Amino acid sequence: MKPSIRPSDEDAAATSARLEIEKALAQYEAALNGSDTAAVAKMFVADAVFMAPNNPSAIGLDAIRKAYDGIFQTITFDTELAVEEVVQTAPEWAFVRTNSKGFVTVKAIEQRVPDANHELFIFQRDASIQWKIARYSFATNNPLPH
Repeated sequence: MKPSIRPSDEDAAATSARLEIEKALAQYEAALNGSDTAAVAKMFVADAVFMAPNNPSAIGLDAIRKAYDGIFQTITFDTELAVEEVVQTAPEWAFVRTNSKGFVTVKAIEQRVPDANHELFIFQRDASIQWKIARYSFATNNPLPH
């Protein structure tokens, strides 16, 4: 008879952290697709940094709310995040690499266009023991126009 193999407590903690972070990403995705700035802001820690291409960094919740208000005034999302990697670097810190694909609708011209990005999130477990976004940056995967 083979001995049973039990995951270590460390493995269980890492699995739990990964599931919690994936749940947080699903909530972020829903808020993004719903153009819901308030729900997006709840996903970030107070001193978070949002780094969107071709824009200055948005530092802190007020700047992040303003950035997302501007985004949601310009486009709507129909996108899906796929988690590629979750690495917990400390009890309160993890980084997450994702890919997203879907569509955005440019409101000014009512045109729906393909959207694909790769993203890097740094998550921090806050005082309420929830994983929230501390840093977030993304770049397009779409080819440059010819």
